[in-house]
Amino acid sequence: MLELRKWEPMRELSTIQKEMDELFRRTFGSLTSGLFRREWKGQWCPEFDCYTKDGKFIVHAYLPGVDPKDVDVTIAGNILTVKGERKSDVTEKKGGYIFHESSFGEFERSITIPEGVEVDKVHATYTNGVLELSMPAKAEVMPKKIKVELEGVKAEKKIA
Repeated sequence: MLELRKWEPMRELSTIQKEMDELFRRTFGSLTSGLFRREWKGQWCPEFDCYTKDGKFIVHAYLPGVDPKDVDVTIAGNILTVKGERKSDVTEKKGGYIFHESSFGEFERSITIPEGVEVDKVHATYTNGVLELSMPAKAEVMPKKIKVELEGVKAEKKIA
């Protein structure tokens, strides 16, 4: 007997991603262990924004539909890890039909925190599905403006 299942493209893509990660790891070694690492324990992995502002290193983890009680944040050395579980159960009754859909799964995401960030002074808040982690950063972590000079080109403009 045939079974009707919901198509989950992320599950199919995660296999391809794992194979590509393994190919790059074999080809380039530890060079690809880089800044961001995603682990697909389920079918979903949260997006992160990382930036520096006002002397702080800030990480926004977008966790829509995730209960903050189901989120675990850890720092080991300079690796920040956010993991947890997302659960969703939707039932709609309209007219003569019932629509019911459930989805759930664990997620884990890790990033490397730059040197010079004070990881022992992390402040975490959770608002409207966004986990914000803020930690003080030393001056060397903050972005610096670099002037780019072009060789052989005069910077002056001639007005006709």
